[in-house]
Amino acid sequence: MNAQVSMQTPGIDSQGEPGGVPTDTGTRRGRKGAGAAKASQWRLIARRFRKHRLAMIGLIMTLFLYVVAAFAAFIAPYGSGDLNAEFTYAPPTPLQVVDTSGDGWDWGLYYHGYSVEQDPETLALAFTVDESVKVPVELFAEGPEYRFWGLFTTNVHLIGPADPDTAHPMYLWGADRLGHDLFSRVVLGTQISMSVGLVGVSLAFVLGITLGGLSGYFGGRVDTLIQRIIETFMAIPTLPLWLGLAAAVPRDWGPVQQYLAITVVLSLVGWTGLAREVRGRFLSLREEDFVTAAKLDGAGKPTIIFSHMLPSFTSHLIATLTLSIPAMILAETALSFLGIGLQPPTVSWGVLLQEAQNLRAIATAPWLMLPGAAVVVAVLSLNFLGDGLRDSADPYR
Repeated sequence: MNAQVSMQTPGIDSQGEPGGVPTDTGTRRGRKGAGAAKASQWRLIARRFRKHRLAMIGLIMTLFLYVVAAFAAFIAPYGSGDLNAEFTYAPPTPLQVVDTSGDGWDWGLYYHGYSVEQDPETLALAFTVDESVKVPVELFAEGPEYRFWGLFTTNVHLIGPADPDTAHPMYLWGADRLGHDLFSRVVLGTQISMSVGLVGVSLAFVLGITLGGLSGYFGGRVDTLIQRIIETFMAIPTLPLWLGLAAAVPRDWGPVQQYLAITVVLSLVGWTGLAREVRGRFLSLREEDFVTAAKLDGAGKPTIIFSHMLPSFTSHLIATLTLSIPAMILAETALSFLGIGLQPPTVSWGVLLQEAQNLRAIATAPWLMLPGAAVVVAVLSLNFLGDGLRDSADPYR
């Protein structure tokens, strides 16, 4: 008697009909498949972005810089024009939390004052930190008045000396050649250095995508016309254009208006590189199967361009946008450093670095290079953020 062995497929009974008990593996796969089907493209991008450590660091630092820019007048202990000529090139006085000079530990924010000595031969003042002088510091302290976002006038600052009329000012990052608080001026300079270039970047981005997309999609005479326009703009030298615009802008305009006007004009020249990159992408994508399918489905040309072709290289556009902002920050810093960008009394990182041109000042007060550190932090943060967004939005990853 031959024994008959019944082989039964999980989920199928012996008669070949559904009814068996599904395995736990199949259930897990079904749940995973259902979860993946519900995940949108932006959710997948966000999930990959959160795993990029450098990108997260760049995002946090970038958000921090823009928060500082938004609340700069409140964070800075002094205004951009507040100075004390008796403390030129005064060294930094970092905040202290614990005082161990007495018998026990005394907790509380404070900083040490200064002692001044004059060289009998050169008559130069030499400042040293006097640890015997203890100046209390408090949060939400009273200080110079300012207009908060142009809405109302207040004199409350995030941090400052408990006595606003103290004989020992609070110079956390030292003072410059006129006795300005360098920390306050770096914080206030964040407003211009992190924001004034956004207008030019946005305008160049829109022009580059629009004209480059039209050139690559339509080709023929449209492509030839736009390419000749691009070549004309690329032939204009940038630095002489800056010099000419700096002399042509009306003198009755404010310094920020002058720089904004120059930035907008330069953005009309700076879109050419992005336009050529977008054109090359469109030339390679317009013959792809998904574009042909969209045409056969009756989609219009704007829909094909903005809904099908542009999203296919979103990662490249995001990287270009995020890298253009630090390029604008570096341009503002370099031009202000050379004296053809923003000018005092406007405060930006580039204007503050103008004092770094004097080697004797740098040897005397090396803390004058701190605005350069702010530029490095901003540029690196935006670069890390751009790299992370590019990698997260890359459709081939």
